[in-house]
Amino acid sequence: MKEISKLLDYRPGIKVVDATLRDGGLVNDFRFSDDFVKALYNANLRAGVDYMEFGYRADKEMFDESKFGPCKFSSDDYLRSIVGENNTDLKLAIMADVGRCNYKEDIHDRSESPVDLIRVATYLHQIPTAVDMIEDAKAKGYEVSCNIMAISNAQESDVSVALDILGKSPVDVIYIVDSFGALYPEQIARIANLYCEFAEKYDKKVGIHAHNNQQLAFANTIEAVGDGVDWLDATYASMGRGAGNCAMELLLGFLKNPKYNVYPVIQFIESQMPAVREAGAVWGYDFQYLMTGLLNQHPRTAIEFTKQGRKDYAEFYKEILLQD
Repeated sequence: MKEISKLLDYRPGIKVVDATLRDGGLVNDFRFSDDFVKALYNANLRAGVDYMEFGYRADKEMFDESKFGPCKFSSDDYLRSIVGENNTDLKLAIMADVGRCNYKEDIHDRSESPVDLIRVATYLHQIPTAVDMIEDAKAKGYEVSCNIMAISNAQESDVSVALDILGKSPVDVIYIVDSFGALYPEQIARIANLYCEFAEKYDKKVGIHAHNNQQLAFANTIEAVGDGVDWLDATYASMGRGAGNCAMELLLGFLKNPKYNVYPVIQFIESQMPAVREAGAVWGYDFQYLMTGLLNQHPRTAIEFTKQGRKDYAEFYKEILLQD
């Protein structure tokens, strides 16, 4: 049984990361207005959030700029247009996706950028390239985290090998990522123990990024907190791909650190999020996402089901069950 102090005590090592623009951007092709982004930045400042992820640093040769909003590419110039030089305690982050980012050219030296943290996202088979990206970002002066995606489909032995490789790299934080929203708290506990074992060996931190397919993103996140995981991802109103993520308003309401204040989050949700939904963005728990979570599948089929406006849930379940 966990020590109750791990859940109730103030833990100065905990860091909260706002992923609304990045994961939420997958819902609306990153088409956020500047006013929305500035309001979110100010809400994070007032709420005491530690890091704000602005989006991806995607390769412009791979992705058509005209089809996405600026947070798909999160250029340094764009970030400065929103936050200036960001002379605040709130740190800025971007995600660099292995295979979808020209990191050697598009990620500049930290001294030339308002970004503080590079978040490398990788699948297990891409770990060697992820390590090169980590080393490149570290050499340029950044804090670096690494998200190992889709671990619910991975063998524990393979994850252990990856954790050992990453432990030997200069990465600062290694993330548990429940990409498909398929994991349960009991599984998170075992996975967190594995990650923390390697983190202690190599003096790293551990983070968690959860999805809400089975309405467990918040439960899995606070489970991880009790297991010693310190870096916690969340999004405002749970906005994120498919079923969404751990809700920021739930997380800040739970954490006991007096630096966090949930009220600005509630104000932002009230003033900004209805217009995002009215513009056509759709996210959140629904039956189709539950089904892909139960079957430990990528939610792409459920996302397409949603886009088509389908309601034949039983037929959809048969379709994805047969392809599993």
